[in-house]
Amino acid sequence: MTDANGKLQILFEVPTPLGFSVRCTRRYWNFIVTEKHPSLKHKLKQVIQTLQHPEEIRRSKSDPGVFLFYSGHQKKWLCAVSKNDQGMGFLITAYLTEAIKSGERVWVKSK
Repeated sequence: MTDANGKLQILFEVPTPLGFSVRCTRRYWNFIVTEKHPSLKHKLKQVIQTLQHPEEIRRSKSDPGVFLFYSGHQKKWLCAVSKNDQGMGFLITAYLTEAIKSGERVWVKSK
């Protein structure tokens, strides 16, 4: 979807503790919550908060430009996955999980 000027409708763009911002279009968010992870339909604010104020961030084992942002607790974590492409990030997906994946820990929230 584009606006009247032909630009993509950005649903959100937020800074992360890693120094780059992550953005997501309205259309892509709708794809995530309808096609991939319907359990996140009403969790947009939590995904944004996870990107801005995660408990920890891990680097993907398969792609060094992909980061997994985690918030929550040991029984249920929210994971927001983003790609940093030359300083501009975009949301790849988000999901609920019971465990943090084993990638390189690159950032941890200070106590």
